[in-house]
Amino acid sequence: MDKPILEMRNITKKFPGVIALKNVTFYVKKGEILALVGENGAGKSTLMKILSGSYSHDSYEGNIFINGHKMNFANPKQSEDAGIAMIYQEISLHLDLSVAENIFLGNWSKRFGGIVNWKKMRNDSKRYLDVVKLDVDPTEILRNLSTSQLQLVSIAKALSKEPQILVLDEPTSALTTNEAGTLFEILKKLKKHGLTSILISHKLDEVFQNADRITVLRDGEVISTSEKRDASRDKVVSDMVGRKITGYYPKETVEIGKPILRIENFTIPHPYNAMKNIVENVSFELHQSEILGIAGLVGSGRSELVNAIFGSIWRKEGDIYIDGKKVEIKKPSDAIKHGIGLITEDRKKDGLIEILSVKENITLAMLRMISKLGVINFQKERDQAEVYYEKLNIKAPGLDTLIQTLSGGNQQKVVLSKWLMSNPRILLMDEPTRGIDVGAKHEIYKIMIELVKKGISIIMISSEMPELLAICDRFIILSSGKIRGEFKAGETSHEHIMQLATSTA
Repeated sequence: MDKPILEMRNITKKFPGVIALKNVTFYVKKGEILALVGENGAGKSTLMKILSGSYSHDSYEGNIFINGHKMNFANPKQSEDAGIAMIYQEISLHLDLSVAENIFLGNWSKRFGGIVNWKKMRNDSKRYLDVVKLDVDPTEILRNLSTSQLQLVSIAKALSKEPQILVLDEPTSALTTNEAGTLFEILKKLKKHGLTSILISHKLDEVFQNADRITVLRDGEVISTSEKRDASRDKVVSDMVGRKITGYYPKETVEIGKPILRIENFTIPHPYNAMKNIVENVSFELHQSEILGIAGLVGSGRSELVNAIFGSIWRKEGDIYIDGKKVEIKKPSDAIKHGIGLITEDRKKDGLIEILSVKENITLAMLRMISKLGVINFQKERDQAEVYYEKLNIKAPGLDTLIQTLSGGNQQKVVLSKWLMSNPRILLMDEPTRGIDVGAKHEIYKIMIELVKKGISIIMISSEMPELLAICDRFIILSSGKIRGEFKAGETSHEHIMQLATSTA
């Protein structure tokens, strides 16, 4: 065996009442890509926080070795100095600083006398932007960039530290298919120069396409480590969830009814360019008990379309018809009155209030149901929340548990519960399985199938094409804000959808 560049031996981490990691041991060889997979709550993030120095060496048991030398990290700076760079799923950048300032934050180039050498910093940042193939001006303020561009800036920032070991936590969750492909091309190129990568991902397709070895964590323990050539998707999923999942996409045939929603001639202005529309003259129908997929790349106008239907962003033109009757939806409360709910792309930013409890988040959209004259009936709130807590099998110590302590999959179930409490007829779901593990995804799919069986209609946006193809009854494909195609399930393929999603005419 090649000498490991990194070893973590017998790592045990305890929190009050919980053992997060139990005697975890694994290694990474120089110049390899190791995938670290597991359900939410398996211990992956805790393990990486130990490696990054976010948890000091005196807060856990076990040892870290880099190139055979024992390391005791007391803070993230010491981990960085040892050659470890982290790229987190939650983008952590300063939006009101420039691209160059963010890339070299804390390490700005200076001339004699401590004066910042702006020219050198811009030139150096351009070099790292070229590596990640991001064509933006180094002086551009981050607030003007898209989510996927921000993620690429995060990657450029990590590479600027010239690390030995790069840890990537769900690095492609905000990237387009093409951008994700570019990222892995970069990693494989850097791998030839000796860069070691630890890839944390729920996307097993990208794990099997790009990793050399796969380590599975479950309940804070290492369950298995295998060479990619010796692993199978079914075995990895079984190791992750502790059981065999049959019918990963649990699609059932449901009789589709009459049109319930009709969107006519929607035009939505671009959020950053007043001279451009991000959605242009879009029309489509949604039928009762149907799951309608909206496919397209980031920036195609998918999220803007469903947010405009919900009334959370303004549209220039366009009409909404429900049951054949024109309705006015100018704000979210109008949409809720007409039986429409929206599960947003970013649950932490727009779907939940993290300082509130499970109970309070579930009842958030329907406070009028549990209050009188502006005063909440707390017993009624608890009774209503408990119905959905049990129905969706939310795994939490109790209704009063803070939402921020739950895994991503259980947070998403709370968001679903919130909208189910409003008794919707139409559910808009923007990336409903983003950032959650395979077991939780399977549960979300089953909930969706149960909803359409009850007559609820769903519009689903997803960047995971296998998911769309397996779950949806019909698709519309957006590119540059226009519909480029419409197909029933079975009439199209992944490749055809991508051809249309990348077309401009």
